[in-house]
Amino acid sequence: MKTVISTSKAPAAIGPYSQAIRKGDTLYLSGQIGMVPATGELVSDDVKEQTAQALANMKAILAEAGATPADVTKVTVFIVDMAEFQIVNGVYSETFGADAPARSCVAVAALPKGARVEIEAIAVL
Repeated sequence: MKTVISTSKAPAAIGPYSQAIRKGDTLYLSGQIGMVPATGELVSDDVKEQTAQALANMKAILAEAGATPADVTKVTVFIVDMAEFQIVNGVYSETFGADAPARSCVAVAALPKGARVEIEAIAVL
């Protein structure tokens, strides 16, 4: 059985997908961009601010499922400009610290709404 996880504290899906799905003890979070939940717009054009907002959105979804960043086991980061890799890493480290989950970082040509970064995650509860 799968359970749809949804919270108004993170942006509503902008396509045919759920914010997260729980299947057994595993939580699959859809990619989050730096979109402000209340407005549906990007927090700014700045990759640092977008990364912080994307992670805040992710934390809100995790909380709705009764989880925290410590439960995250795998993250995929999509980034438009690899020159911003270190900036994203700095903000990312503030959330995950020394016990960071496994991660991939992929350069992409474009992201929804012109975002600079998108972050998706898998957590085990």
